[in-house]
Amino acid sequence: MVNNLVSNAVKYAAAGSTIRLSCVKADGIVQVSVSDEGIGINADDLPRLFERYYRVKGNETRHIAGFGIGLYLCSEIIKGHGGEIWADSEPGKGSTFNFTILVVP
Repeated sequence: MVNNLVSNAVKYAAAGSTIRLSCVKADGIVQVSVSDEGIGINADDLPRLFERYYRVKGNETRHIAGFGIGLYLCSEIIKGHGGEIWADSEPGKGSTFNFTILVVP
Protein backbone atom coordinates (compact mmCIF):
# COMPACT_ATOMS: atom_id res chain seq x y z
CA MET A 1 0.00 0.00 0.00
CA VAL A 2 2.72 2.44 0.92
CA ASN A 3 4.50 1.61 -2.34
CA ASN A 4 1.38 2.45 -4.36
CA LEU A 5 0.82 5.74 -2.53
CA VAL A 6 4.45 6.82 -2.93
CA SER A 7 4.42 5.77 -6.59
CA ASN A 8 1.31 7.89 -7.18
CA ALA A 9 2.89 10.84 -5.38
CA VAL A 10 5.91 10.59 -7.68
CA LYS A 11 3.68 10.36 -10.79
CA TYR A 12 1.54 13.37 -9.92
CA ALA A 13 4.15 15.70 -8.41
CA ALA A 14 6.65 17.86 -10.26
CA ALA A 15 10.21 16.59 -10.56
CA GLY A 16 12.28 17.75 -7.61
CA SER A 17 9.32 18.43 -5.34
CA THR A 18 9.07 17.00 -1.83
CA ILE A 19 7.19 13.85 -0.88
CA ARG A 20 6.67 13.30 2.84
CA LEU A 21 5.89 10.05 4.62
CA SER A 22 4.78 9.79 8.22
CA CYS A 23 3.71 6.98 10.51
CA VAL A 24 2.13 7.50 13.91
CA LYS A 25 0.99 4.86 16.41
CA ALA A 26 -1.56 5.71 19.10
CA ASP A 27 -4.23 3.77 20.97
CA GLY A 28 -3.75 0.57 19.00
CA ILE A 29 -3.99 2.28 15.60
CA VAL A 30 -1.24 3.11 13.12
CA GLN A 31 -1.79 6.01 10.73
CA VAL A 32 0.39 6.31 7.65
CA SER A 33 0.36 9.45 5.51
CA VAL A 34 1.96 10.23 2.15
CA SER A 35 1.97 13.90 1.11
CA ASP A 36 3.06 15.47 -2.15
CA GLU A 37 3.29 18.92 -3.72
CA GLY A 38 1.57 17.77 -6.89
CA ILE A 39 -1.32 18.97 -9.00
CA GLY A 40 -3.93 18.22 -6.33
CA ILE A 41 -7.42 16.82 -6.70
CA ASN A 42 -10.76 18.60 -7.01
CA ALA A 43 -13.18 18.14 -4.10
CA ASP A 44 -15.71 16.52 -6.47
CA ASP A 45 -13.26 13.70 -7.25
CA LEU A 46 -12.19 12.92 -3.67
CA PRO A 47 -15.17 10.69 -2.74
CA ARG A 48 -14.63 8.51 -5.84
CA LEU A 49 -10.84 8.03 -5.69
CA PHE A 50 -11.08 4.55 -4.16
CA GLU A 51 -13.65 3.17 -6.62
CA ARG A 52 -12.49 0.45 -8.98
CA TYR A 53 -11.25 1.88 -12.32
CA TYR A 54 -11.90 5.50 -11.30
CA ARG A 55 -9.37 7.99 -12.64
CA VAL A 56 -9.38 11.74 -12.26
CA LYS A 57 -9.80 13.31 -15.67
CA GLY A 58 -8.22 16.58 -16.71
CA ASN A 59 -5.53 18.22 -18.79
CA GLU A 60 -2.91 17.59 -16.10
CA THR A 61 -3.64 13.84 -15.90
CA ARG A 62 -4.18 12.87 -19.54
CA HIS A 63 -0.50 12.00 -20.04
CA ILE A 64 -0.18 9.93 -16.83
CA ALA A 65 -0.58 6.18 -17.31
CA GLY A 66 -2.74 4.03 -15.06
CA PHE A 67 -5.78 1.78 -14.89
CA GLY A 68 -7.53 3.16 -11.80
CA ILE A 69 -7.04 -0.04 -9.84
CA GLY A 70 -4.21 0.78 -7.38
CA LEU A 71 -6.13 2.94 -4.91
CA TYR A 72 -9.09 0.56 -5.08
CA LEU A 73 -6.86 -2.40 -4.15
CA CYS A 74 -5.25 -0.42 -1.34
CA SER A 75 -8.69 0.45 -0.03
CA GLU A 76 -9.89 -3.15 -0.08
CA ILE A 77 -6.78 -4.43 1.72
CA ILE A 78 -6.92 -1.70 4.35
CA LYS A 79 -10.65 -2.26 4.99
CA GLY A 80 -9.92 -5.98 5.29
CA HIS A 81 -7.56 -5.15 8.16
CA GLY A 82 -10.13 -3.00 9.95
CA GLY A 83 -8.69 0.28 8.72
CA GLU A 84 -9.73 3.31 6.71
CA ILE A 85 -8.22 5.22 3.81
CA TRP A 86 -8.89 8.80 2.70
CA ALA A 87 -7.32 11.71 0.88
CA ASP A 88 -7.08 15.42 1.57
CA SER A 89 -6.25 17.62 -1.36
CA GLU A 90 -6.50 21.03 -2.93
CA PRO A 91 -5.91 21.71 -6.63
CA GLY A 92 -2.49 23.25 -7.16
CA LYS A 93 -1.35 22.53 -3.61
CA GLY A 94 -0.86 18.77 -3.55
CA SER A 95 -2.45 15.82 -1.81
CA THR A 96 -2.14 13.78 1.34
CA PHE A 97 -3.24 10.15 1.31
CA ASN A 98 -3.81 8.64 4.74
CA PHE A 99 -4.68 5.20 6.01
CA THR A 100 -5.14 3.60 9.38
CA ILE A 101 -4.84 -0.01 10.42
CA LEU A 102 -5.41 -1.71 13.73
CA VAL A 103 -2.35 -2.95 15.58
CA VAL A 104 -2.65 -6.58 16.61
CA PRO A 105 -1.27 -7.10 20.13
